Amino acid sequence: MAPVSEQLEPRGEGDPPSAAAAPLPGPPAAEPAAAVVAEPRRENSGECCPGSGSPAAPSGESGAQPRAEPEAPVSSECPESPGPEPPEGGWGWVVMLAAMWCNGAVFGIQNSCGVLFVSMLEVFGGGEDKQLSFKTAWVSSLSMGMVFFCSPVVSIFTDLFGCRKVAVVGAAVGFVGLLSSSFVRTIELQYFTYGVLFACGCSFAYQPSLVILGHYFKKRLGLVNGIVTAGSSLFTVSLPFLLRVLIDSVGLYNTLRVLCVLMFILFLAGFTYKPLVSNAKDTEGGKKGKFRFPPEKKICNFSVFKILSYRIWAFGIPAALFGYFVPYVHLMKHVKDRFGGSVPEEVLLLCLGITSGVGRLIFGRVADYIPGAKKVYLQVASFFFIGLMSMMIPLCNVFGGLIAVCLLMGLFDGCFICIMAPIAFELVGAQDVSQAIGFLLGLMSVPLTVGPPIAGLLRDYLGSYDVAFYLAGVPPLIGGAILCFIPWVHERQKLKERVKPVDAETTEKMLENESTLVSSTTEKPVKEMESGF
Repeated sequence: MAPVSEQLEPRGEGDPPSAAAAPLPGPPAAEPAAAVVAEPRRENSGECCPGSGSPAAPSGESGAQPRAEPEAPVSSECPESPGPEPPEGGWGWVVMLAAMWCNGAVFGIQNSCGVLFVSMLEVFGGGEDKQLSFKTAWVSSLSMGMVFFCSPVVSIFTDLFGCRKVAVVGAAVGFVGLLSSSFVRTIELQYFTYGVLFACGCSFAYQPSLVILGHYFKKRLGLVNGIVTAGSSLFTVSLPFLLRVLIDSVGLYNTLRVLCVLMFILFLAGFTYKPLVSNAKDTEGGKKGKFRFPPEKKICNFSVFKILSYRIWAFGIPAALFGYFVPYVHLMKHVKDRFGGSVPEEVLLLCLGITSGVGRLIFGRVADYIPGAKKVYLQVASFFFIGLMSMMIPLCNVFGGLIAVCLLMGLFDGCFICIMAPIAFELVGAQDVSQAIGFLLGLMSVPLTVGPPIAGLLRDYLGSYDVAFYLAGVPPLIGGAILCFIPWVHERQKLKERVKPVDAETTEKMLENESTLVSSTTEKPVKEMESGF
């Protein structure tokens, strides 16, 4: 179909009148009609006009159109528009700072669980319990696991109600869970208040902070993700020392109440997530109408698993994470067992936090220069070094060696985290990225929950963490090897998608040439007979 500018082009005096004013006899042209059906026209106002078998007349024109052949039914719904272009700044910088606080508050507390773990052993360790490390490790590992386990549900709520409402409600729930944990006096109840309620609130507050960034940034998304995820590093650097001072001065329970301040600020930060893309409440029920749930296929969009490269990514990363969270939970206790109280074990978390922040900033910017799915190779390198460093922890008999190991581990931990969202955008596109990230984080919850308790069980029965750290280094190596296939698979998928339209176009041209050849052969004898007369 001709562009709108061509349809409205003024005519000269000698031009024939338009078809709308005086239709000419004869068969209609098939090609323009097909073009009209296949391609809905957009007016200058930006509204979509679905094809209806005849082109929409320009303003001021009316009249009968030549009758065309029967056409395939066309959906009355307008195809989805690509949405507004990300502003690459403006209010987006405020959103970035709010998302940065979210990452800091959520994962700063989670990554500092080693300090809380040691304090919980002292508070709840009355009597000789041979499985005390195993039981106490469940509090921190359940909390981290639930943050990711709830992610598929969070992605559905984010699609339905938008990032702002989900983040605000999540922060409120997390505040209630953390506050109630400060009044609990048994380890079993901590499983619910800290491990489930607080963690679920963190999950509902955390995932919208990843999704909202793609609404405001595209070209700078890698850099912005690096800055946002660096927030957890800043908190991981400072919180261990603050927690140690607070626990020594006011005790565990009052320390948890102080941490509630972080969650309250997170509650306020959620209000900055100004939506730029309409959610299901607007698109399905209308902006002034009643809310209606969209179809089930839109609520649970399992179509992302039809993408082979995403399937490999979604199962390869969880395979690599069975030992990922073990150092964060048990490293403090391992240092206490090996070096006693003569070394400041919080320095190790400081090293992890500093280099993790540096890694997120550096590799987040580097990822912007790596095209397409090849960003996965950064995660492959990250898992290789994380696994290697985990195996090096038992071999360090000098505290300085542990510092070096933690510096390298933190650097590549930051690389792994900061490019998760950009890779998801590359594999599934912006439209499905919310649920793609949700499904991935949900699958990640299993290894993150199971790993630390198993390490604690090995410590209870073997008397040391050596075997636990050796085994923790194996899954990252396996997972990294699996991820190596993603760029190759993704490129093949893109090649097939490019070949399909070319094949369809070639077939159409062949049919057109064949019909032209048949019509020319039938017209030739008629012309010869006319010339004979």
